[in-house]
Amino acid sequence: MSTKTCLLTGVGNPASLGHGIARALADDGWDLALVAYRASDGLDELVADLGRRGRRVSVQLADLADPDEPERVLDRATAEHGSVTALVLSHAEGVDSTLLGTSTESFDRHLAVNARAPWLLIKAFAERLPPVDELPDGARVVALTSDHTVGNLPYGASKGALDRIVIAAARELGPLGVSSNVVNPGPVDTGWMDDETRTWLTGLQPTGRLGTPVDTGRTVRFLLSPEGRWISGQLIGVDGGFSV
Repeated sequence: MSTKTCLLTGVGNPASLGHGIARALADDGWDLALVAYRASDGLDELVADLGRRGRRVSVQLADLADPDEPERVLDRATAEHGSVTALVLSHAEGVDSTLLGTSTESFDRHLAVNARAPWLLIKAFAERLPPVDELPDGARVVALTSDHTVGNLPYGASKGALDRIVIAAARELGPLGVSSNVVNPGPVDTGWMDDETRTWLTGLQPTGRLGTPVDTGRTVRFLLSPEGRWISGQLIGVDGGFSV
């Protein structure tokens, strides 16, 4: 059984951050337990590509709004791969709505998927870790967040809750060997931008280009590496200078 397995959520969309992260981790020797909301041709292509890179890959379909799914997801991944020593949370519920226009149902689903599920996944992950003296490189939690709030209230509020959960894990799970961080990649076109939005946001980038899933994948790969172990409890902006 591999001792270098990452459970990675949010890989259903072929343009997603999850696809860039998966390929970056595969190139760094990680086997992958992938979690998607639904099946897609893009997911099949990703699995085939990761296999060509020599990695062992499993796939689960899960609705993380179900509070019982995180336990099941970790149990399946552990049964398939053995120890899972990295957890990367790249999934998100994201439906635009304003403060006045958000329904309670939408708000509750955003919190369930974007905040409650990460908490339960981190909890299940930590409970299944080997003893710290059997983790020479420690273990990792990385979550993807966003600053988007105005006009997208439930998404922004749930991402704010996610940030606090993951940063708390850095302190509480540190004795288990876990380094835990949040990554904010800024605006990345994962299928949600129209031409006008893409042009406007590109003009705000000091680099003259938007970020890509590959950019995010490289950052996550570093955080999961031995060199990234000492970084913990941080909310890291990796946005090409967009935020300044």
